Amino acid sequence: MLKLNPVKSEKIWGYELWIASTHPNGPQREFVQACGGEYPLLVKIIQANDTLSIQVHPDDADAVRLEGQGNRGKTECWYVLDAAPDAKLVYGLKEGASREQLASAIENSALDPYLNFVNVQKGDFIYIPAGTVHAIGGGLRLLEVQQSCDLTYRLYDWGRGREVHIQKGLDVIKTKDMIAPAPFSGEFECPYFSLERKDICGGWSMYNSGEKNDPAAVQLIYVLSEDKAVIRGPEDKVGRKIQAEEIYAVLPGEKITIEGKALVIRIKSK
Repeated sequence: MLKLNPVKSEKIWGYELWIASTHPNGPQREFVQACGGEYPLLVKIIQANDTLSIQVHPDDADAVRLEGQGNRGKTECWYVLDAAPDAKLVYGLKEGASREQLASAIENSALDPYLNFVNVQKGDFIYIPAGTVHAIGGGLRLLEVQQSCDLTYRLYDWGRGREVHIQKGLDVIKTKDMIAPAPFSGEFECPYFSLERKDICGGWSMYNSGEKNDPAAVQLIYVLSEDKAVIRGPEDKVGRKIQAEEIYAVLPGEKITIEGKALVIRIKSK
């Protein structure tokens, strides 16, 4: 197992921690070496002190069509780690809005009536298939699991002066496969990844039976909370104390055990 060290990126709205990444825009060298290639997922912590832009990501086909061969789309999900009272996010559009209406609303800084605002709280889960218009509101801290892609089309940025990508963004909007935000059920899977929450009290072991030398077979263990819990491998009699918001990579052929009391999320690529 390998404890991964985050790569921090400061933003005008807060910051991101890339906590499991082989992406060229923020790779963790130890993770790249351990994977032996490109890991198909990118896992982040997002600290939003202010509202992010209204944005949308292309799917695999649109990424190739608009950006060229070698690009992939960006389907993602969020698990709410912390939320200020009345914290909100944008999840999709109101029904019936045409592309022409949206373009006009963006040009006239009047997009709000077309946006679907949703209140969220700690423990909620939000699935964002590629093509879904979305934005993170201020006062939120999120765990984000996504395809390893850094393509974002900003539709609207609240007048902050950053580059926007209105035509490309409008071109890739979709509304299929959306699921209303809700408390996390404990399990989720989509065509690109799966998440499973484990409430450990006493002990829990897992063995990664994936094919060796396959970067996609690496599994991740993210620590939501712990109470004097330790993690260890088969030959480790003592183990090391784990901390909340740490993440560990478990390579194919490896077994780990967590002893004590902890809440973790197991992340797999598909």
